[in-house]
Amino acid sequence: MGLDGASGSAAETQKLNFEEQPDSREFGCAKTLYISDADKRKHFRLVLRLVLRGGRELGTFHSRLIKVISKPSQKKQSLKNTDLCISSGSKVSLFNRLRSQTVSTRYLSVEDGDFVASARQWAAFTLHLADEHCSQGDFPPREGYVHYGSLVQLICTITGITLPPMIIRKVAKQCALLDVDEPISQLHKCAFQFPGGPPGGGGTYLCLATEKVVQFQASPCPKEANKALLNDSSCWTIIGTESVEFSFSTSLACTREPVTPVPLISTLELSGGGDVATLELHGENLHAGLKVWFGEVEAETMYRSPRSLVCVVPDVAAFGSDWRWLRTPITVPVSLVRADGLFYPSAFSFTYTPEYSVRSGPPGASAPAADADALLESIHHEFTRTNFHLFIQT
Repeated sequence: MGLDGASGSAAETQKLNFEEQPDSREFGCAKTLYISDADKRKHFRLVLRLVLRGGRELGTFHSRLIKVISKPSQKKQSLKNTDLCISSGSKVSLFNRLRSQTVSTRYLSVEDGDFVASARQWAAFTLHLADEHCSQGDFPPREGYVHYGSLVQLICTITGITLPPMIIRKVAKQCALLDVDEPISQLHKCAFQFPGGPPGGGGTYLCLATEKVVQFQASPCPKEANKALLNDSSCWTIIGTESVEFSFSTSLACTREPVTPVPLISTLELSGGGDVATLELHGENLHAGLKVWFGEVEAETMYRSPRSLVCVVPDVAAFGSDWRWLRTPITVPVSLVRADGLFYPSAFSFTYTPEYSVRSGPPGASAPAADADALLESIHHEFTRTNFHLFIQT
């Protein structure tokens, strides 16, 4: 693994050793990868070259652009400059570093269904603005930037496990500032206070104890009522994170060519309907050697550009001879297949939805009820997001 634009020397790249995890995934970590002081770039990409144990090159994978932040901003944040602000719904990572020692860094993570303070593996969390009037796990759409004093909830992006709603506080000189409401900024030190507690108390905060995540009872500041005294282990640094995920299967492919560049689908756009409907796929790394598949049915595919493919939506009859009497929607995955048989699943599916109508059934079938629903010649289509598969964290 290295940085884009690097010469490829041993000092600028790092060999990863992958270790098998309890969930059968493999994990590798580049701990000594860094940006040189002489490198004045404001953005860069990570480059990962994967080679199988037999020597076959799987491919070269690139991260998305990563912004270089040399140190946290000391200025009071405002919404006039939002480059470093964190919005609701963003992915973040949290780490704790005792006495500013790199070797003592621990990351908030999830292992075996529990929150832990890991010394080797970080996790990405979706930071949501929570609503104290809503039930846990119910997040009404709330756009905007997260401010100190807001009630927030952290959701692990991989496992979906959540922490209870907490109030995020700014930290200065190991004190939680209870009256600060400015926007949160990248690399700021913050604390997470559990709501409730006795009046006049310092409050209970998210804290680590070696590898465990516990609660810490803070003390009120004797001289300033708007502060609470914390310990080092309850002060967290927040940083925005991003991930790029690649899914592919070589089981049916007759090729030794690299799987990269992996085509990525970002959005779908449906046009037309009824007997003739087309679906445009927008994304990255698209090329003329790709075909769109709806489940196990290949669609007629036309290449437009590296960011666009157009296909004809297959007739619903391709998914079964009894389609005329179906009363429930048919959902099929949307995937891409390379000319050599390499299979790229996507995070999208496509749904054929029957309309409400009365039609005759198959020969010998009883007459449908007056309010029975069957598929009309005019078919409505919709597509939905599904779970992601393989991933690389950046």
